[in-house]
Amino acid sequence: MKTVLIVLGVLVLLGLLIFMPLMGSRNDLVRSREAVTGAWSNVETSLQRRADLIPNLVETVKGFAKQEQAVIDSVTSARAQLGGARTPSEKIAANDQLSGALSRLLVVMENYPQIKSNENYQQLMNELAGTENRIAVERRKYNEILQKYNTDIELFPKNIAASLFGFQRNDAYFKADPGAKEAPKVKF
Repeated sequence: MKTVLIVLGVLVLLGLLIFMPLMGSRNDLVRSREAVTGAWSNVETSLQRRADLIPNLVETVKGFAKQEQAVIDSVTSARAQLGGARTPSEKIAANDQLSGALSRLLVVMENYPQIKSNENYQQLMNELAGTENRIAVERRKYNEILQKYNTDIELFPKNIAASLFGFQRNDAYFKADPGAKEAPKVKF
């Protein structure tokens, strides 16, 4: 009887030694996944701020640059696509399209010096510049947290907990635009 109790005690102890680290790993992965979700929420908040500023900027520009309707339409269309995107990957792609459209809009503004002197335009541009900086910071944070999560689910022993509890890799990273590697050309 004593031997059975000792064997049973050893088995329970071994079970606890295996179970406890497994549960700790699972809890760490849950924290990491929630950190990714929180970081994505911060990115979405910044993107929403930008999307809210764009109609004001577009209306200000429309008053000065009616002949540049194609550029204004592309910004409006890109903003609508961002609003309709559902998954992080769709939102990242829509955000990249919106960034390109905004770049074209800013180039158009270079051709209209009277817009630059407009107080409303200046205020909107300052708000947009601040928002773009916030977006860049939140993207960087999101990518770092996502990278940590993806690393955690690949490393031993958390990879065991990840496979047992259904944690999967998430590859919805923000990436640089393909043309970002080229230095801009400045002409005077």
